[in-house]
Amino acid sequence: MEINKTETLKEGSVFLVDKPYTWTSFNVVGKLKVLIRRATGDKTIKVGHAGTLDPLASGLLVVCTGKATKQVNELMAQQKEYMATIKIGETTPSFDLETKPDQQYPTDHITRTTIDEAIKGFIGPQLQIPPLFSAKFVDGKRAYKYARQGVDMELKPVPIEIYDISVISFEMPLLELQIRCSKGTYIRSIARDIGKALNSGAHLVQLRRTASGNFRIEDALTIEEIEKKFSSICNQP
Repeated sequence: MEINKTETLKEGSVFLVDKPYTWTSFNVVGKLKVLIRRATGDKTIKVGHAGTLDPLASGLLVVCTGKATKQVNELMAQQKEYMATIKIGETTPSFDLETKPDQQYPTDHITRTTIDEAIKGFIGPQLQIPPLFSAKFVDGKRAYKYARQGVDMELKPVPIEIYDISVISFEMPLLELQIRCSKGTYIRSIARDIGKALNSGAHLVQLRRTASGNFRIEDALTIEEIEKKFSSICNQP
């Protein structure tokens, strides 16, 4: 990731950022805007990300600057890859750790064989119901605002595709999966649905995006590494 001064950033740069846990995608974009303005003195350079990551997820966030922001929709449409850890036998209203557990379920009947059989049914095109705790718009209002007000409603299903699910490890109650899927897929909803498919319950406890299109997490930089790169160009004569 080469960073020259204003010229490269305006012409179009693509930053591969390893988004920290608890940061929003907009926090990352805001941080890069500050670094860019400090390095170049130019407040007009556009910055945008190609695919939101929830605050409780970490991993690859693709951020574009300048003319490269025109590619954002194209980059967002590419398939994604995640490493997800799911806790079986327990559900939460948000399908992840944003909310506290609300119900317990039996797990004695669940084995590696039943898990392998259950996840086979998730491969392919399908309709997925997004979590109410999400940024989806419902009547001009973010769905999570209804959720936090205690409104009980179910969002409309949306078309997605899951290309592959592989079990990385399983030791009750934790199931670690590698998932390749289309844009717009909620891994939290997959966790919820896997729980149902196992005649139990489940929720997401850890999520890391490892790829977006041809971009991979191995090539991403941490916020601290990006700050050092910008610091070095600021100190150039």
